[in-house]
Amino acid sequence: MNEVLTTPVKRVSAGWMTLLALAQMGVIMATTVGSQILLPSHVARIDPASKEASLAVVFAVGAVCTIIANPLFGAMSDRTRSRFGRRRPWVVGGALVCAASLAFLAWQESLAGLVVGWAVAQLAFTAALAAAIATVPDQVPIRQRGKVSALAGVGQLAGPLLGGVVATVLLTGVKAGFLAMAVLVLLLVLPFGLFTREPAEELAEGPAEGFTEGPAEVSATAAGATAEATTETTVETAVATAGTAAVTTGPAVAAAGPAAGTAAPFDLPAFLRGLWVSPRRHPDFAWAWVSRLMITLTLAMAIGYLQYYLRDAVDYERLFPGSTVEQGVVALVAVFTLSSVVPTLLAGWLSDRYGSRRPAVCAGGLTMAASGLVLTFLTSWPAAIAASVLLGAGYGMFTAVDQAMVTQLLPADADRAKDLGIVSLANSASNTLGPVIAAPLVTSAGGYPLMYGVAAGFATLGACLIWRIRGVR
Repeated sequence: MNEVLTTPVKRVSAGWMTLLALAQMGVIMATTVGSQILLPSHVARIDPASKEASLAVVFAVGAVCTIIANPLFGAMSDRTRSRFGRRRPWVVGGALVCAASLAFLAWQESLAGLVVGWAVAQLAFTAALAAAIATVPDQVPIRQRGKVSALAGVGQLAGPLLGGVVATVLLTGVKAGFLAMAVLVLLLVLPFGLFTREPAEELAEGPAEGFTEGPAEVSATAAGATAEATTETTVETAVATAGTAAVTTGPAVAAAGPAAGTAAPFDLPAFLRGLWVSPRRHPDFAWAWVSRLMITLTLAMAIGYLQYYLRDAVDYERLFPGSTVEQGVVALVAVFTLSSVVPTLLAGWLSDRYGSRRPAVCAGGLTMAASGLVLTFLTSWPAAIAASVLLGAGYGMFTAVDQAMVTQLLPADADRAKDLGIVSLANSASNTLGPVIAAPLVTSAGGYPLMYGVAAGFATLGACLIWRIRGVR
């Protein structure tokens, strides 16, 4: 029997969406403030002569950890069965370990300590975020996923601003900043894990009416029709239990695999084989992965060396005596966040209303490319502000809709979290490759203009590749 999970049809509440957005906000806040403000400052103090290369080592090791953790924790989440559900234990556990690792980083005085602490933090970030994101295809109907992704996107974009203000304005010092991030992670992430409930799991004998064996998607018409049971088929039952529904057709089939409500045991060889999703069998999934890699690579390059850009290229502290370069980063993050709110919410709402995802994702990528081009030709504080406006608007449109689009392209319902983890490998790969690509460009004769020009090229390529996807509009 080919077991598949049912596709949800019951709308999630505003409270559920808010808690999910806060959880993602907490995780992204901690990882972004850590990578943009706290770690660069700490590395610059420990190893000022080779700060660019040392920071790249810290980032690269952490990114490798997330490459391993994304599909691994996703697969383990798919197979978790407990009284608390499949996803919630990983959200709660990830938040607790994340807070502990941030506290550990607060007291480190060596590059090796920063590498270890950040690696553990990245593992914890990944566990919590992978499980939280997997609740969307688990519990959110397709027609609502754009709004849910948009609200979560606003949370992800606002998190760095909140954390940046706390770490640079309300508090001073790297140690206080890391400890504050640890506390905020617990306050923002734990409520989703502790106070939401997962629906009773329903499994179908095979593909449900209106669904295919391939990507776990359904057209807007089919999505609305799944709640309408007819009497023309041999067996057709509409199930609507705690937010999920399924339609099964055809004669009943005796269970040949694990019983409903149970998970197959974790099989390492099968897991490793499952990391490869054939581009030939699932081309849309492959194009979505490559497109995300290109666009997030632009973001990783743009923000990874932002603090050093303001210090070395813009000479921020000379332009604004009495201000620190960390405060300059927070100012740009504020511009980035404020410019992203309206495009994020609008893109998510429009993509749900018209059932069209690709235009918003493409527009987001091209707007991010424009941001890189600004810094390719101009090196000044006003140019940095203008680039932040474009980067925020572009990434807002991209993040609001890309995640909703990907949930409609997953190869197998029963492996949702694992497959979403494979998609997230694009983010991890960009975080790994970003510093590796950016460091030699920054230190070359071309400097920051060359680096931002290359970043703009990646975003343009990613935006164009969106149109290779055929499974969604």
